[in-house]
Amino acid sequence: MRLTFYLFFLFFIPLAGFAQQKYSNEFLSIGVGSQAFGMSQSVVASVNDVTAGYWNPAGLMRMENPTQASLMHSEYFAGLAKYDYAGFATAVADHTAVVGASIIRFAVDDIPDTSELIDADGNINYDRVKSFSSADYALILSYARRKKNNRKDSTGSIIPANGLTYGANAKIIHRKVGQYGKSFGFGIDIGLQYKLGKWGFAAVGRDITTTFNSWSYNADKLSTVYTTTGNDIPESSTEITYPRIILGTSYSSNIGKNIGLTGEVDLNFTTDGKRNVLVSAKPVSIDPTVGLEVNFKKIAYLRGGIGNIQQSIDFEGRKNYMYQPNMGVGVRINNVYIDYALTNVGKASDALYSNVFSLKLDLGK
Repeated sequence: MRLTFYLFFLFFIPLAGFAQQKYSNEFLSIGVGSQAFGMSQSVVASVNDVTAGYWNPAGLMRMENPTQASLMHSEYFAGLAKYDYAGFATAVADHTAVVGASIIRFAVDDIPDTSELIDADGNINYDRVKSFSSADYALILSYARRKKNNRKDSTGSIIPANGLTYGANAKIIHRKVGQYGKSFGFGIDIGLQYKLGKWGFAAVGRDITTTFNSWSYNADKLSTVYTTTGNDIPESSTEITYPRIILGTSYSSNIGKNIGLTGEVDLNFTTDGKRNVLVSAKPVSIDPTVGLEVNFKKIAYLRGGIGNIQQSIDFEGRKNYMYQPNMGVGVRINNVYIDYALTNVGKASDALYSNVFSLKLDLGK
């Protein structure tokens, strides 16, 4: 019973405060696609597939296939939390624009609810124990355009043009904790990509208008539990997500006829105060990431990256730097891409790595 209450407050109390600004909607910072995870999320300048609807909507205009779909599933904390993603994007208006949609769910399911374990007569009745889910949902609608049209090679494959592409996301967010509380939110992302030969440059503004989540709570459901534990019943509140700016630079080249190489460096600027990252300051902190991908004939892929660089102090007062290495592999079989990454959503010191699998399909000709 104590464990049940611990789990309940672990997942619910952090949502009950007023205007929880730092780490708000943090489930939207996890990322999508095993390719990006393997490169430590260093992809905003090089992303050119359906997952650009999450990373940088401008990258949708550089899809080599006019229609793509993607699926991903991963589990964290020994399977306690489940994270799922599905995305779709297709060219429209004679390939002068691309529209897309992405759905994300991050949830802890089957949490025992013992708030009604004891009946009105003081008797323990285990038949009254139910379960609930603490789940976060996001629907991302994307739109992208370019200044120059793509061209096709002799086989009819699309060759993304140089120059500027731009796009935007509209995000609808729903968070729910069983029957105890729920919220709705709305936010906007914008993105730019500029390709110049082998070089790529990008700028992404996430939650650029500031994202607001409006929370409401079931006072009748909470009254017994919160009175027993001596807590105040939360009131309706607003949770704020501050803007985040990501700047990226990529370089792609070929080694001979069969080997391709893509490297990228990203700088993540957060505006919600001091964070434990490489450049920690107020009000802006900077978190750099580096990623590398090597491919063989665009059939087999090997990826690696470094991110989550943090500073720590040991027992003797000495400062040390920690970092999180990621890795991944991928294979393309005709129009099907299967990718895998070994990554970590926690702190670098936790060393709790998770297996991430994703699937991508080329649906158009």
